[in-house]
Amino acid sequence: MIPHFEKLIKKAYQAFNAREIDTALATFHPDVEWPKAFEGGYVSGHDEIRKYWTRQWTEINPIVEPVGFYQRPNGTFEVTVHQIVKDLQGNLIFDGKVKHIYTLEDDLLRKMAIEIG
Repeated sequence: MIPHFEKLIKKAYQAFNAREIDTALATFHPDVEWPKAFEGGYVSGHDEIRKYWTRQWTEINPIVEPVGFYQRPNGTFEVTVHQIVKDLQGNLIFDGKVKHIYTLEDDLLRKMAIEIG
């Protein structure tokens, strides 16, 4: 399961960083739940994520690279990511590592949560 998961994650993050929304969404379950990292709460489904990301990219420029993978005993998957977030003028807002916790369903990303620290 880990190799499939790593491949799925790498495809999703590469597409996100390239701002290729359709390619990223192809890795998501239709009923995906996605955190609104800088606002709190979640958005659900492909259309809501598309709207969220499109709006987010008019405010900040995030680049997120997966650097570590771990399958937790409860069946979820932990991805340590190096995240660099800049404002649209190129000023650094955040540069650090966080954990993205995923649940899979039908071999697609079903839910993501963020753990800091």
